[in-house]
Amino acid sequence: MPKMKTHKGTKKRVKVTGSGKLVIKHSGKSHILTKKSNKRKKRLGQDAIVPKGAERRIKKLLAGQEGR
Repeated sequence: MPKMKTHKGTKKRVKVTGSGKLVIKHSGKSHILTKKSNKRKKRLGQDAIVPKGAERRIKKLLAGQEGR
């Protein structure tokens, strides 16, 4: 049976914390910022923790990574 490969796109977008939680960036912070409020832009700039429902799918994509 071949080894499970890491999904490189997911590897670049998701960081695993020390406690095992997955951290991602919010979307919607790159362009068309004039119509967005400062409060909204500030919130979008912060990291987000992946919801429990999506965590299992993402961990499967990161399965080939050792030491994470």
